[in-house]
Amino acid sequence: MLEIPESHTIAEQLNETIKGKKIITVATDNYPHKFAFYYEDPKGYDGLLKGKIVGKSSAYGGLVEIIVEDIKIVFGDGANIRYHSNNEEIPEKNQLLIKFDDSSSLTCSTQMYAQIHAVKSKEYENEYYDLAKEKPSPLYNDFNKKYFEKLIDEVPPNTSIKSFLATKQRIPGLGNGTLQDILFNAQVHPKTKIKKLRTKDKNELFESVKKTLKQMRENKGRNTEKTLFGESGKYETILSSKNFKNPCPSCGGKFNKESYLGGTIYYCPNCQKLDF
Repeated sequence: MLEIPESHTIAEQLNETIKGKKIITVATDNYPHKFAFYYEDPKGYDGLLKGKIVGKSSAYGGLVEIIVEDIKIVFGDGANIRYHSNNEEIPEKNQLLIKFDDSSSLTCSTQMYAQIHAVKSKEYENEYYDLAKEKPSPLYNDFNKKYFEKLIDEVPPNTSIKSFLATKQRIPGLGNGTLQDILFNAQVHPKTKIKKLRTKDKNELFESVKKTLKQMRENKGRNTEKTLFGESGKYETILSSKNFKNPCPSCGGKFNKESYLGGTIYYCPNCQKLDF
């Protein structure tokens, strides 16, 4: 799923590959998916985009935006965005296909569920997009300790750390996937309540949010996710479905896996103790 490291990586790669290209044709729903969520009628996307020149791509939280003259294309959640050069085979199971004037193309397929939006920029209404553009990103300096402490102060004291960090769009683009290593590096259990955090814990949690996401971004995303070219990210996750069976790198113990708040959590019971 698209989170901060992946959205920024893909936006950068889009700027390197499709910026300046002319769109020849657009096809949607080549392989219908009931959880592919379009903006209004996807049959109109060809009329919106055909003949226009691709501009800048940007990342906001876990969203990827492509500006195409007066149109914006926005991808989110489980949107698998792939670039195909002119000699590559285009996968059949896609929910969006954009062909360019140099015979290259861009496809998007859906992983579980995905936002695939194309709309005139002035007419776009999306609360999650607005929040992602408005709020500071942990990758930048305006997401500082003062701002982080303000976020903590705004939630009820019985809120768990997982709920605080990865729900309600408090930090857009920080989801259950990136959460796992952030908490491991801070040595905080995902079920820990906000009221149990000491000043030292808050400081370490803030530093971990900043440093872990920075490392993921610098390594072109997590090894559990794909880049624009279908390659795995270079950041080796400590806690994920791919790695949680490995011994804890800190103590050598076994990781636990549980369902919690609508998703899976992984943690080391020795290094991330739960203080009741």
